[in-house]
Amino acid sequence: MSLETVTKKKLYEGMFLVDSATAGADWDGIIAAIKRILERAEAEIISIRKWDDRRLAYEIKHVARGTYLLTYFRASGEKIQGIEKDVNLSEKILRVLILTAEHLTAEDMEKDTPALKAEKEGGTSSPAGEPVAEEETRSPGDLREAPAVEEELLEAEEVEVDEDAGEEEEEPQSRPVMDD
Repeated sequence: MSLETVTKKKLYEGMFLVDSATAGADWDGIIAAIKRILERAEAEIISIRKWDDRRLAYEIKHVARGTYLLTYFRASGEKIQGIEKDVNLSEKILRVLILTAEHLTAEDMEKDTPALKAEKEGGTSSPAGEPVAEEETRSPGDLREAPAVEEELLEAEEVEVDEDAGEEEEEPQSRPVMDD
């Protein structure tokens, strides 16, 4: 009888980010690339589906809009680093985030994504002007207080400048100059 090391495969949730233009032109190619990466890591793919299409907070590889694909798969922990490395080498996939999802139930994994909800409502997954991050909400009182604080800071700086006006001493450079 030989001893075999059996590694238990854990459930993972992967969020893959791809260029929206590429996804629109070659959706099957994107899905195939993700499947190929996961299969190379000997992962058991449970599902791959579009999560949403959004404007990015900042450009990634000169791309301003991205399509997110939500995946659930089972893999051994040692293989996750290989998946991330393959994504970094891929030209089709911009980013990936992989999290353990052992706590999720089958119902959790089948919940509607923002893209699916938008399709059911008859709209698009996200309007072009939609903000990427949730905006901080402030009360009208907060907005009135902010300029007052700025004015106090400006007045304090002016006082410091006036006090230093009579002095002839030269202050030493506090920051070194760096050559690029």
